[in-house]
Amino acid sequence: MKRKAAEKTQSDSEDEQSPETHKKSLEKLKKIDPDFYNFLEENDENLLNFDVDSEEDASDQDVDDEEAIHTPAPLTGDSDESDFEDGDTKQIKGKVTLKMISQWQSELQTEGKVKLATLTTVIKAFNAAMLRVTSEDGNSSGSSVFNAIIQMCVLYLPAAIKNYLGLETSGKDPQKCKHFVKIKGPLLAYLNDLLKLLSGVTSENIVTVLLKHLHQMSVYMACFGRVSKQSLKKLITLWSTGEETVRVLAFLCILRITRNQQATLLDLVLKAMYMTYVKNCKFVSPMTWPGINFMRRSLIEMFALDINVSYQHVFLYIRQLAIHLRNAIVVQKIENRQAVYNWQFVNSLHLWTDLLSATTNKSQMQPLVYPLVMVITNTIRLVPTHQYYPLRFHCVELLISLSKETNTFIPILPFLVEVLTSYDFNKKHKKISMKPIDFSCILRLAKSQLMENGFKDAVIERLYALLLEYTANESHIISFPDITLLAVIQLKQFLKACSVINYTKKMRQLLDKIEENSKFIEKERSKISFSLNDDKMITAWECNIRAKGTPLSTFYENWSKINKIQKRKKITKNDELAGELPMIKRPKISENDLSKVKPVNKGPLVLFPSDSEEEEEEVENNFKVDDKEEVSVKPNIKLNSRMDNDIIENKDDIVQDFSVSDW
Repeated sequence: MKRKAAEKTQSDSEDEQSPETHKKSLEKLKKIDPDFYNFLEENDENLLNFDVDSEEDASDQDVDDEEAIHTPAPLTGDSDESDFEDGDTKQIKGKVTLKMISQWQSELQTEGKVKLATLTTVIKAFNAAMLRVTSEDGNSSGSSVFNAIIQMCVLYLPAAIKNYLGLETSGKDPQKCKHFVKIKGPLLAYLNDLLKLLSGVTSENIVTVLLKHLHQMSVYMACFGRVSKQSLKKLITLWSTGEETVRVLAFLCILRITRNQQATLLDLVLKAMYMTYVKNCKFVSPMTWPGINFMRRSLIEMFALDINVSYQHVFLYIRQLAIHLRNAIVVQKIENRQAVYNWQFVNSLHLWTDLLSATTNKSQMQPLVYPLVMVITNTIRLVPTHQYYPLRFHCVELLISLSKETNTFIPILPFLVEVLTSYDFNKKHKKISMKPIDFSCILRLAKSQLMENGFKDAVIERLYALLLEYTANESHIISFPDITLLAVIQLKQFLKACSVINYTKKMRQLLDKIEENSKFIEKERSKISFSLNDDKMITAWECNIRAKGTPLSTFYENWSKINKIQKRKKITKNDELAGELPMIKRPKISENDLSKVKPVNKGPLVLFPSDSEEEEEEVENNFKVDDKEEVSVKPNIKLNSRMDNDIIENKDDIVQDFSVSDW
């Protein structure tokens, strides 16, 4: 009974809500409360014009909406801007075929003006391919179409965009072109997809092609700030961790993008590249040296773009190094010393030394020479023990380079002669090393290495080379006999105290050359008639002596040529010996003899165990750009030791126009 009553009440309420009942109640409301009726008439006109036909219209509208939901939409690429909608834009309906791609390719290569519809259609096809590649089943038709679309865009799209904008002859800013507004939206979408593709590719060959393409498209990056930061974030990672060719191409892209937006991006790029450089020079070995040298040289070129901006960065970073050094001197704890005596600190000093040496013609940077010299010299004095002789030699090399390039006198001889007087080279070694110790990739020696015979040999070799280089560099100055006087006295004391013939022979030869050069300068100095207070005349006299040549400089040039040849031979000697090793003839063993031998498992044989068990850490980038769709990439680090230092100077050859064969 209750259920029937409830159903009756519900039916009554539905009758009350019919259109006729609703209209009567509104007429009744007009009589009872005319003010409220007028309010409804002004603010809710649909309520008063309620009609029976409206229910049928509503039902028809629901049917239309339901049909629209289940109707498949045409295949189109998405965009970040509303500029993508254009009256002439083609819609990509159905599947993209190779025949369609061939037609678009011929339209992109037309001799006349490229149509906007063709460009937007190609970019939409590229976008659709990027969206569907992750869900592709891997069939041959899908992969071939995807590859054809990418190849078409990489090879023919840059020239077609230039053609459409009219940049082939004018060479002006793309944003100032008449038709740039129409292509802006599709272009932004294409650049975003290109960065996603670059992030997802691991093949070095494909990354090389994409970087060449990005270098061509980098002129349009300046039109979009966010895309520029995204691209720089990825490029800096490739610049620091990629293969040799990838590194160079990534740097050229960074350089071009930064130049196009130098006012807004240079500050961020310098900071991010320096931090990446410091993180990637933590471990030094013969395999990583070429990559570190390339990063340093390319960083110098970036800092040279704007000296005024660079001065602020260099001043700040040298000051940070000085603060670390001061803490190590004051606190005298192991962790504070380790913050200074590591490869990151030394490579930072190397970077600023090379930068100040390369910008000697820029007066803004020269005030930083003195604080840098003070940091380097106090780094040597921090722990002046035998174990840190390699670090001392690295710092002395930096001081010699800085003195030579900036034409600044730096008292370097005491740091070298001190080694001869503080260590007893007559001490007999307790171990015999099979190979000489190379100081180029180490900062600190182990206690066991100090007992080897190779330690003393390597120290004498480095002292001889550094003393000869520094004295040859200063051999033309008028005060040469005076600045070398103390070093000559200490060299003579070493020759009296040392009984090792090989060591005394080299040092005696060096002493003879220094004394010969001192006599030459004194003889030339006796001929002058001007006052020693006349700086201009002294400078002119020294330039004349340098042009004429000194005995020490001539000897150093000849020695340097021979030393370079010997180093090259030493590098290639292992490879030559590998093909000339004598074969040991052993008697043949029969199968019966082999059956009697019991196998002994002693584990894998290691001939040359690695000296270092540490591995490089991954580098995090400093550009903070929200890019949730970015694919993480871990490229293989394959640094070739043949990376040439002159690779930056020949950068125009590596980004020349490429053809279908490159793909």
